[in-house]
Amino acid sequence: MDGSSELNITVPTEDEMRARARALVPLLREKSDEGERLRRVPDAVMAAMKDAGLFRILQPKRWGGYEMHPNVYYDVLMTLGEGDMSAAWCYGVIGCHPWQMALFDDRAQAEVWGEDTSTLISSTYMIQGDARPVEGGYIFNGRWRFSSGCEHCGWIFLGGEVGRGSGNMDMRTFLLPRKDYEIVDTWDTLGLRGTGSHDIVVKDAFVPEYRTHLFMDGVMCNSPGNAVNTHGLYRMPFPQVFIRAVSTSSIGGLQAMLDAFVNYAAKRTTVTGARTAEDGTAQLLCAETASAIDEMKLVLHRNINVMYDIACAGGFTEMSDRFKFRYQSAEVPERCANLAQRLFKAGGGAAVFNKLPFARIMADLHTGRAHAANQADSIGRNWGGVMLGLENTDYWI
Repeated sequence: MDGSSELNITVPTEDEMRARARALVPLLREKSDEGERLRRVPDAVMAAMKDAGLFRILQPKRWGGYEMHPNVYYDVLMTLGEGDMSAAWCYGVIGCHPWQMALFDDRAQAEVWGEDTSTLISSTYMIQGDARPVEGGYIFNGRWRFSSGCEHCGWIFLGGEVGRGSGNMDMRTFLLPRKDYEIVDTWDTLGLRGTGSHDIVVKDAFVPEYRTHLFMDGVMCNSPGNAVNTHGLYRMPFPQVFIRAVSTSSIGGLQAMLDAFVNYAAKRTTVTGARTAEDGTAQLLCAETASAIDEMKLVLHRNINVMYDIACAGGFTEMSDRFKFRYQSAEVPERCANLAQRLFKAGGGAAVFNKLPFARIMADLHTGRAHAANQADSIGRNWGGVMLGLENTDYWI
C-alpha cells in the first residue's frame, strides 16, 4: 500500500514552502548554540523542519510527498543556512534522500515509507562497503565516516561495491534499517559541529538485492523506481542533484555573514575613531559579496532548470554540461569561504568574539568546503583536462 492511499496530503504552494523556511530562521539561530554543545541538530529544530513539511519537497506524491521543482528544495536549503549552517547542512543531505529513495525498487520504498511516510534517511556515500553476493542479496560489511544527521534517521544509504577491490566497478547505494548498523560517536570538529556526522559500522548485515541502487543507473537516469515514480523530477542525474545538496548551504551561510557584517559595521567606530561605514574597502566588499551571492543563486537555478526541463522532456543532460555544472557547484563553498574570510578581517578584532556570529560561520564554511564533492581544484582540473582531450577521471558526474 502506498502513501497516497493511506494519507490525504494537501500540497502547499512553492511560495508557501519558501515562507515556512524563512519563518524557521529565528529558531535555527536561537538553537545554534545548543546544536554546537550537543554536536547534533537539536530535536526541536528537526521537529520544526519535519512539521513544516520541508523533507517532503522532493518526496513522491504517492508516498505523501509534494514532488516539487528541485529549486524549491534548494531555496529552502539556502534560507535555512541563514539561520544555522549545521541545521541547513543536515537538511540538505537528508532532504535530498526522499528523491533518491524514489529511484529504488518500489519494494524498498514500501519498507521505508509503508508505515510512516515521514521516515527519514541518512547517508554516507563513501565507497567503503564490501558486498558479498548471496542468494537474494548481499552480506554487507564496512565502516564509514561523515553520516550527517544520522541520529535523527531510521534508515541509511551506504556506499559500497560488490566484491570491493576486485575492480569490477559494481558500485551501489545500499539501504539498511537502523537495527542493521551502529552509530559511533566521533564528530568533534572545527565547524558544522551541530551536524552530528558520526561514523557508521556494519557487520555482516544482509541487504536484499532490491534494497540496492546501482550508481550507474543514477548517472544514466534509468533506475528501478522510474517504473512507478514517472515524473521527470526523478530522471535527473543523481550525482548532479546530490552535489548541490552539500554546496548550497554555503550560500545561505555567506548571506548570514554579510547581514551580520552590515548590521555590525554600519555602527562600528574603530579605535582610531574611523567609521567602518565610510571605509571604501568595506563598502566595496559588501557590494562584491552581495553580487557574488546573486550570481551563485542565478547559476544554481539556471543549472537545475536546464536538467529538470531536459528530464521532463524525456531527454538526457549531456556530459559536457555535467562537467560544467559539477565544477560550478564545487566552487560555491570555495568562493563563500574566501568572501567570508575577507568580511571577517574587515570586522576587526571584535569579530573574534563568540557574541558575534562571524567566527562560527567562518568555521562552518571552511568545514563544508572540505567535503569531497566541494574540492573545486581537482574537479576543475578534471574538467579542464577533458576540454584538452584527456580522459575523464571523475565518476561523480
